[in-house]
Amino acid sequence: MENKHKQQRLEPNHTSLAQLASTIDAQGYAVLSPDDVISLLKAPSQEVSQVAASWDSLSMDQYLKDGGKYRQRRHASIKVNRSHVDIVPHRAHWQPTTYNALHGGMHRWFEPIKHEVITSSVIHNVLTWFADFASKIDNVPIWFSEVHQFRIDTSDGIGRPTPEGAHRDGVDWVAVLLIARHEIKGGETRVFEVDTPNGQRFTLDTPWSLLVLNDRRIIHETTPIQPTGEKGWRDTLVITLKADSFLNDGTES
Repeated sequence: MENKHKQQRLEPNHTSLAQLASTIDAQGYAVLSPDDVISLLKAPSQEVSQVAASWDSLSMDQYLKDGGKYRQRRHASIKVNRSHVDIVPHRAHWQPTTYNALHGGMHRWFEPIKHEVITSSVIHNVLTWFADFASKIDNVPIWFSEVHQFRIDTSDGIGRPTPEGAHRDGVDWVAVLLIARHEIKGGETRVFEVDTPNGQRFTLDTPWSLLVLNDRRIIHETTPIQPTGEKGWRDTLVITLKADSFLNDGTES
């Protein structure tokens, strides 16, 4: 059964690290292969495995307006100046309703990412690489980053990675790193240009595949997942970068 589902998935076209900037310039997004991503992490395999295992201890998302119990997550806010990382005091995640009509307009206080995870070389290296990449394109020295650990599972029979539907995050850059897929079908990534009907669809299937997108140009979503066994899940790390400030309701300085 699982092999049948794998055959139905549309594999992404991988972009090399050398071609990443030009590919994003041309189409607004790109997908890096697991091998290239592992090379960016520059971390021992044991630490990579330990960080991946931390998805087993996420906390339930208490803010889902559809009443679902299919999403677990943790969250952190960070200022990144290329190689320097400054973890700021824990703060709420906030989005305006213009970008998230379902869950925007409210302060969502998710449990913080555990200290040993957010300070790991795995997270540090992917975060600083991403900020450095974006800085070379946008000439922005300091990025305001939010980091999210997500687990979408099939406890409700179906799990919705993006219950708000196709959306922008309201930032400048977004990276979606696949950590694991376990006994599921679905979870297809769909990306669309903001100002045209052009779009692509593919499935991030192999752990450590990384989708990088320009949030100013691209709308994205991930289709629901269903179990192929007793229970399935999809684990991702999502990193956003925004110039000037964190997204907030105007109450933060």
